[in-house]
Amino acid sequence: MSEVAYQLGEVEYLQPNGTFRTALLSAIPVNETLLFGIAHDITEVKEAKQRIEHLAFFDALTTLPNRALLAERAELALALAERHHAVLAVLFLDLDRFKEVNDSLGHAEGDALLVQVAARLKTLTRGEDTVCRLGGDEFVLLLPEANQAGALRVADKVLAAFRQPFTVATHALQVTVSIGIALYPHDGADFAELLKNADTALYQAKQDGRNTRAFYDRQMNVATFERLLLEAELRKALAAGHLCAYFQPKVRLADGTLAGAEALIRWFHPERGAIPPGQFIPLAEASDLIVDLGEWMLTEVCRQLAVWQQQGRPPLTVAVNLAARHFCRPALANQISGLLAAHDLPPHALELELTESTLLETGAQTADTLAALERLGIGLAIDDFGTGYSSLSYLKRLPLTALKIDQSFVRNVVDDSDDRILAATIVTLGHQMELVVVAEGVETEDQRRCLLEQGCDLAQGYLFDRPVPAEDFAAAWLAPGPDATSHPGYRTSNPK
Repeated sequence: MSEVAYQLGEVEYLQPNGTFRTALLSAIPVNETLLFGIAHDITEVKEAKQRIEHLAFFDALTTLPNRALLAERAELALALAERHHAVLAVLFLDLDRFKEVNDSLGHAEGDALLVQVAARLKTLTRGEDTVCRLGGDEFVLLLPEANQAGALRVADKVLAAFRQPFTVATHALQVTVSIGIALYPHDGADFAELLKNADTALYQAKQDGRNTRAFYDRQMNVATFERLLLEAELRKALAAGHLCAYFQPKVRLADGTLAGAEALIRWFHPERGAIPPGQFIPLAEASDLIVDLGEWMLTEVCRQLAVWQQQGRPPLTVAVNLAARHFCRPALANQISGLLAAHDLPPHALELELTESTLLETGAQTADTLAALERLGIGLAIDDFGTGYSSLSYLKRLPLTALKIDQSFVRNVVDDSDDRILAATIVTLGHQMELVVVAEGVETEDQRRCLLEQGCDLAQGYLFDRPVPAEDFAAAWLAPGPDATSHPGYRTSNPK
């Protein structure tokens, strides 16, 4: 009898309980006409293998293809495109401000949002397309035989679909997405290059204001390199002491006396000279550097206020701009309390300015942080009011003390009736809510007079003074002496 076994293959069989099992059949010849059959149940082994293969090629959270499967499909699609002289598009997607969702609602709700995003993206593509979750809140669409017009149609479909809110933990979240697009063969010969260039275009879409799409352009690589270089130099500047705080006065419109100041960060590069804030602030906002800059400013302003206090200069409230990410940090109030104590400063020495987007991103942690700051006695002002989409319910519920009219309304307040009405409306709203109203960017006497007639409390702008170094500000606005108490400093209460 031969001892050679022959594998006959896998078969499925039905058990009496109605479930299917898988068996591997093999046979051993007994003689020329008789076979001895053996069946090995391999159901668990096969299921385990399938699970391992699924984990290797699919995202565990969304069940979308992962980076490994995307790379395989892209390699095949590119080979076919090359053979048939066809085109192909890669779309790199990133959710806008997803970190704030995680910070405010929690990671479980963030995961639930990603699952819904994946499901929505799958409804927008063809069967031959691949929707991949690259990681975090990053997704990639691989679109075979899609030219520039086709890629644009898909990108615009995605943007339109995201206008419908997502429901997460009973919250209706309006989430937007930014999209970078790279095309084969114009923007890359292989998938790695296409993905890199789509990522570069995505950054441009973010810079263009988010919630938009951008096609890759070769000049973007130059800009990306310059951005990375500038970011590295900004990190060095923080450590090397190349940053400084400038101060711009806030004055009472009624009599022109000093009511406070705003601290503004400036960067003086040892070789390139002054770097405009418009260049490095957006760069910092796109990275963790914005938190570092905010903490540096808080420390520097407290240090400078302590110096002025020791010199016998009049007390002053200085406003510091903080990003939304600061207010998501539970330790912020304790950190500021420690700074004030270390420099022997009262709470009203500081005011924090937050943007309307911070109010939109308000979650439980942000609300708790704002309440802790209120208990500490720190004033809270909304910067650039009127340019965002904040709900009036937030203004009523949160412990705010001031509104700042954005300079875009102030610029034409004299000649443009719409801007004049908007400014007057903000003043009225602020006063009804017992908030101080501050106008930004006042540059002419006519603007000052118009805002005063509308009842605006305070103003800052070139009409009064530019942002200047600490020593120049003190010389012009903080004369020491026995009359110092005649300038009590800006207290966050309505003077009316």
